[in-house]
Amino acid sequence: MVRINGKEEAADGMLLKDYLEQHGYPLSGIAAECNEQIISKNNYDSYVLKDGDVLEVVSFVGGG
Repeated sequence: MVRINGKEEAADGMLLKDYLEQHGYPLSGIAAECNEQIISKNNYDSYVLKDGDVLEVVSFVGGG
């Protein structure tokens, strides 16, 4: 299980990019941190989520 934004999900073994796309995250408007390390967007298509990982995904919101 992987804890994603505070919720346990069966995402271990998935590529980060695949998880994000399947859950509707716009790859250009987010940042992903796994186990307190920022994951570079260049690595989303090769980063494999592992059992016990803690992933935080944040979206950028504009406004004024």
